[in-house]
Amino acid sequence: MRATDIILKKRDGGELTAREISHVIRGYVDGSIPEYQVSALLMAIFFRGMTAGETGLLTDEMIRSGETIQLPGINGYYVDKHSTGGVGDKVSLILAPLAAACGASVPMMSGRSLGHTGGTLDKLESIPGYRTDLTPQRFAEIIGSCGFAMTGQSKAVVPADRQLYALRDVTGTVESIPLITSSILSKKFAEGADALVFDVKTGSGAFMKTEEDARALATSLVNTGASLGKRIVAVLTDMSVPLGEKVGNFLEVEETLALLGAPAAIDRVPAGPLTKDLREVTLRLTAWMLVAAKLVPDLDAGLARCEQALADGSALNAWEENVRLQGGDPVQTYRMLGAYRAAVHGRVTADQTGTLQKLDAWSVGMAAVYLGAGRSQADDAVRADVGFHLFKKPGDPVRSGEVLMELWGATDEAVQQAIATVRAGVVIGDAPIPAGKMILEELTAL
Repeated sequence: MRATDIILKKRDGGELTAREISHVIRGYVDGSIPEYQVSALLMAIFFRGMTAGETGLLTDEMIRSGETIQLPGINGYYVDKHSTGGVGDKVSLILAPLAAACGASVPMMSGRSLGHTGGTLDKLESIPGYRTDLTPQRFAEIIGSCGFAMTGQSKAVVPADRQLYALRDVTGTVESIPLITSSILSKKFAEGADALVFDVKTGSGAFMKTEEDARALATSLVNTGASLGKRIVAVLTDMSVPLGEKVGNFLEVEETLALLGAPAAIDRVPAGPLTKDLREVTLRLTAWMLVAAKLVPDLDAGLARCEQALADGSALNAWEENVRLQGGDPVQTYRMLGAYRAAVHGRVTADQTGTLQKLDAWSVGMAAVYLGAGRSQADDAVRADVGFHLFKKPGDPVRSGEVLMELWGATDEAVQQAIATVRAGVVIGDAPIPAGKMILEELTAL
């Protein structure tokens, strides 16, 4: 079998077999097939696409390219959630302990920030002492103890994805839906998840800018996951405006604790009305996790159980236990609330009286990168003490000179660059703005 023949077949619109996909993936990982041939195949896939069957075969072969995490048997389903990325998206930090408090077992393998989107691992590591470099054995032990664990991807898990993603990044093939699908699913299934809930974001702050593209990705994730025997839910959510009221690594931990009901957070950094969207999305996704894991009969029952776990403090207890098990210090974290900020403070103010028409998520995300909260390249360092606190969102009335948001950065230059970037995405006018929908569509394979 020749790689060239496989490239030509896909170039001409053919459907690849399991043997052909296996030949390319195994050859790329072991070095017997060169990058230039894999690059050619990626470009052919980009233009010709893949069927759900092909995408499933590709996903399965990528899983087989490395180690898989062997979790102990349980009476039920391991369930995880994955977001396609956004600005102010700290949902995983709230959702994992909330789902665990509701009886779910959650193996969560997360990533770091890249570009304008934040990374769950960077947010977690802003908690003093918190470790995300767990061995598979320790990962399983922590899930058994507190119901969830948060870890980064080991180099031994799905090496084909790591190599293919790096190649896609430099060959203009990142936006291929079959390749995105196989990348996401291979990592999630290798970590041991039996059921998955996807938060597929759309809007200026998302990678999928249009609802049409987001729906296509969601459909691919659901169909491919189902073809591999998994229970799948995909929820399309809006990411045209930053989620919640804070953007930045430790700032988002603060907002997490406020929503989990930590007394110190309620006292020092209470959640404001701008957290309503974050709460809605988080509870919806968590409720779907409970449905996917067969812990509740339907979505309404899931939502009710989530509300109870927040009200009785069990979700916060799960968060504290997990932090201790992963090396962190909850008490020190509470002491830092409202005080852990970079040295230079700035404000973005309204330049006229009216209604806030637009607060562009992409602009805020890129401004956060300039402050040091995110990365332009994978090996960039990030800061935990920089970011934004938003006070207004589209539809809110504003007065000339009123503070729309405050921000913190390490240098005056970084703060001024961030302010200029955010201002380019702010529009104030006279027309009223109808309230937008956060939950746009839901697809299931249960």
